[in-house]
Amino acid sequence: MTAEILSSKPTRLFIILSGFFIANAMLAEFIGIKIFSLEKTFGFTPFSMKLFGVSDLGFNLTAGVLLWPVVFVMTDIINEYYGRKGVRFLSWLTVGLIVYAFFMAFLAIKTPPNDWWQNVSGVREDPSQSLPDMNLAFTRVFGQGLWIIAGSVIAFLAGQLIDVIVFHKIRQVTGEKKIWLRATGSTLVSQFIDSFIVLIIAFYIGSDWNLVLVLAIGVVNYTYKFIMAIVLTPVIYGVHFLIERYLGPEISHKMKQAAAGQ
Repeated sequence: MTAEILSSKPTRLFIILSGFFIANAMLAEFIGIKIFSLEKTFGFTPFSMKLFGVSDLGFNLTAGVLLWPVVFVMTDIINEYYGRKGVRFLSWLTVGLIVYAFFMAFLAIKTPPNDWWQNVSGVREDPSQSLPDMNLAFTRVFGQGLWIIAGSVIAFLAGQLIDVIVFHKIRQVTGEKKIWLRATGSTLVSQFIDSFIVLIIAFYIGSDWNLVLVLAIGVVNYTYKFIMAIVLTPVIYGVHFLIERYLGPEISHKMKQAAAGQ
C-alpha cells in the first residue's frame, strides 16, 4: 500500500511541496525575532525616510522575511496544481504545527537549566563568545510574546486564505495563461493584508504602540514584500517548468483543470 502511494507522482510532489511549505513557515516564525538592516546587508548606509510624520524609517526587517517569500511562492504553486482544498489543508496544518512548536518551546523554557550550561557554555571553545546567561538568551530567542505569536499566526492564516481567493478569481479570467498575473497578483494582495495584521495585533493591540508608527512600519515592510514578489516571478516560472517536466504534460494538465474546478 505504501509503495503504491509513493509511486504516484502527484502524491510525491504534494509531500515535497508540503515539506518545504511547512518547514519554511515554521522557521520564519522562529527566526523572525531577529531584526536586521537590509541596507547594511548590501553595504549601503541605512535610509532615513519619513512617513506619516514618523522619521528615521529604514528597511529594518525581521529575519522571517527571508523565508516568507518562499512560503508564498509555494502557496501559488500548490494552488495551481492542488487547488483551494490543498492550500487550505496545508494552511490549517501549518498553523496547528506552529502553535504546537511554540507550546513545546514554552515547555523547554520552563525547564530548570543546568548550572554549567547556563554559566560557562562556550568557554572551552572560545571564551570571547561565551554568554553570561545562556538560559536568558534561550528564553529571549524562543520565548516570543504571546501577542507576536498570535499576530503572526492570524496574519499567516488570513494571508493564505485571501491568496487562494484572489488567485482563483484571476484564474477564472485568464485560464491557464498569465501565470505571473495570478501568482504575483495574489501574493501582492495577501502580503498587504499580512503585513498590517501582524503589526496591528502584535504592537498596536499587544504593546500599545502608536497606530501611526505601526502603519508607517507596515508600509516599509510591504514595500520590501512588493519588490520581492516582483523579483521572484521568474522563480515561479522555473518551478512550473520543473514540475511540468516531472509530471508530464498530460498529468499536469489534468491536475490544473481539477484544481481550477474546485
